[in-house]
Amino acid sequence: MPSNTIHNQTLALAGIAQAVALVQQLATTGTADSNALESSIGSLFINDEHGVQNVYGGLSGLKLGIKQLNDQMTGFKIANPEQARYAASLVFLESQLDTQPAMLKTIFIGIDRAQAQAEHFGLLHENVLANLGDIYHSSISTLQPRIMVNGEQEYLSKPDVVNKIRACLLAGIRSAILWKQCGGTRWKFIFFRKKIQIEIQLLLKQL
Repeated sequence: MPSNTIHNQTLALAGIAQAVALVQQLATTGTADSNALESSIGSLFINDEHGVQNVYGGLSGLKLGIKQLNDQMTGFKIANPEQARYAASLVFLESQLDTQPAMLKTIFIGIDRAQAQAEHFGLLHENVLANLGDIYHSSISTLQPRIMVNGEQEYLSKPDVVNKIRACLLAGIRSAILWKQCGGTRWKFIFFRKKIQIEIQLLLKQL
């Protein structure tokens, strides 16, 4: 179990921010930051016994997420309301998933199967992403409210793009689980906002 520190909580929030940024990139352009995508998808297959940072393959794996989180938490206006909506929905869906042990077990079994595929084909192989997309579609997307992704129909109608989007949403759920495991709560996000902002600045200096 990771320690309940602002550092770890901020890393987990950056993981969520990165996942939703990738979802938006894919939905609007059909492509996504390849390093961030690899790091977020990879987080599904790594446990946190060696620290939260290790889940994302090191701090550099969260570069996009840390920058996105900084943008979202700087100033009085939310920089990207759509990303904020996706992120809030993921945190809410994770709390619902927490009450569904059978669904959680099914998800973990599916991820184990996808990990075996990744070791054989490669992390971002279409078979791996299709498997992860199917896990999300058959489990979390059955919970309410469903996340409705906005974007260009040209890309949202492509199965490979849809699989990547669903896989990224699954990675976002993984980061939301990590946020909770690190002691993250809605109230902590509100009342410790300044401390989180300070931690983000420290992380940005390390990138």
